[in-house]
Amino acid sequence: MRILLVGATGTLGSAVHQVLVERKHDVVTVSRTGGDLQYDVTDPAQVADLYQTVGQVDAVASAAGHVPFKPFGELTIEDYQAGLTGKVLSQVALVREGLAHVTESFTLITGVLAREPIVTGAAASLVNGAVEAFVRAAAIEIAPQRINAVSPTVFTEALDAYGDYFPGMKPVSVADVAQAYVRSIEGRQTGQVYVL
Repeated sequence: MRILLVGATGTLGSAVHQVLVERKHDVVTVSRTGGDLQYDVTDPAQVADLYQTVGQVDAVASAAGHVPFKPFGELTIEDYQAGLTGKVLSQVALVREGLAHVTESFTLITGVLAREPIVTGAAASLVNGAVEAFVRAAAIEIAPQRINAVSPTVFTEALDAYGDYFPGMKPVSVADVAQAYVRSIEGRQTGQVYVL
């Protein structure tokens, strides 16, 4: 399959790229500063241009999305808007603009905070919940194309930096999260949120 991987140079994106290449997929990598192509998917015009450049693909996998983490009392409306733009609207644009260019499926990224909030994570909880609701809603309208989301907890590889924010939550390796992308891309399910 020919797969467009967005956010390909980050911790998760690199792991997804590796497993997809190992499985003999043709992967076109995209990020803001690296990869095969450099695009900022928070800009809908750049998303449209990205698809014009890439042409037809079988699947899109998104491992990109920035959300601010601050104590609730310090979060501003601009912080919430940044989270919505960085993780929700950017992925919505990948699906909207991709309908004419993607033959099989979309896999988006969300996270445990949609269901398990943490201190400083109100914006992330809002954003992740929105992504998951969007996936379920889009799935009933875009058939025969499929759409799923991958929802990991804290990465084992990031415990040094973020482990204290996720007390009692079992970490997951990025290699295991990457396997959920394989399940979404190569499987037949749609409207699913793969919780890890």
